[in-house]
Amino acid sequence: MHCGPKRRGGLPGLLLATMAMAFGASAVASEYPTTSPAAPSAAKANPKAKATANPNARRTYEAQAEAYWKVVAEKRRLRLHKRRNNLTVTIDDYVLTQPPLYAGPGRMPGQPPDPSRPRFTRMPVMADFLRNGVEQFRFVVQKPESEAAFKESYVRLAAAAGLTQDQIVRIYAFETGGNGTYDVQAGLTTPRSKKARAISPAVGYNQLLNTNTIGLLAAHGEDFIKTLSESTAALNEKDRQALDRKIAAMKRMIEFSRSVPYVWAEHDKIAKTTSGGIGVHALLFDRDMGPLLQVQKLINSVKYARSKGVTRTLTASELEMMNFTGDGNGIDMVTMPQELREKVPTSNFFQRGGYERNPIARRAGTVAGLFAAIDGKMDRASQQDGARELASAFENRKTASGL
Repeated sequence: MHCGPKRRGGLPGLLLATMAMAFGASAVASEYPTTSPAAPSAAKANPKAKATANPNARRTYEAQAEAYWKVVAEKRRLRLHKRRNNLTVTIDDYVLTQPPLYAGPGRMPGQPPDPSRPRFTRMPVMADFLRNGVEQFRFVVQKPESEAAFKESYVRLAAAAGLTQDQIVRIYAFETGGNGTYDVQAGLTTPRSKKARAISPAVGYNQLLNTNTIGLLAAHGEDFIKTLSESTAALNEKDRQALDRKIAAMKRMIEFSRSVPYVWAEHDKIAKTTSGGIGVHALLFDRDMGPLLQVQKLINSVKYARSKGVTRTLTASELEMMNFTGDGNGIDMVTMPQELREKVPTSNFFQRGGYERNPIARRAGTVAGLFAAIDGKMDRASQQDGARELASAFENRKTASGL
């Protein structure tokens, strides 16, 4: 990271002043508990507190939370500005206190939904993705012959792209619990359970959102088409016609994905509010496109890290951190010195709603804690059968290649 002049005053001072005005004359730091965000509220620690709790506790908490997350957002923008201008990011560019804890009766209030951002009225599942893929783009999924066949295709592409066995197996273990299938959706890791419910559109070995699918198509559409087209010569007439139909449907999907500016917020909007945004996600269930999309997502993170000066091989947890929080936030944590990792709260890298829904980030408390939590889950889940099968696919490929 290039050094640059440290600017005095300006935005950081304004942020602290804003916080001080929001909370009164007392020191800003004292207004935010520095204990782990997983600590119990006063009401839980002392049941009698429910009867005597300040009736305005929720209002007070919401005011504190709103001010806290405003500062988090402003400091994130400041760090982005500094990096764009090759200025040094220091510990002062992070909020060093944990989010405020709710001490009133009942459950901790969550951030109210933004009425300007309509969401799914019902979380779509595989049947919805497949149906809308057909209805909107005439895309008919070709499912893999078996889970093993999908793993072999995934490994072949990942190895060819330079991803390591450790990265692929441990990310799969973290995202799916070590036994996830190619069509596993967040919340449905045990689909036979009547209590299982989809909690996100995230699908597959590294749990891509349909927002990711739209972005990948918009950025790499021609590359995907070229990869598919290269296999037509070896196919019989029937299979070649099926592939031609798949390519034609994909071209319609690519056109749809490029109908909005190449901005995450725009991709997210059409992903969550249109039938086409649901339909493009059918690609994740396809034997050809599922592996391609998931490998490309990880390769994009590797390339992003290199563009920021990280030339070494990323550890599995570092690559997952970029997959988990997005490349911009992820690289911030990947390049952070260990002494800062142990001090900087995870809240600096999340939107409020995402943080409140993310038990791992809340429990971890700091960046160092988050890395440790990810590595710990990877260690445990890598011992599951699915992860072992994926590792075996890598080993078999090495043996077949004489490596």
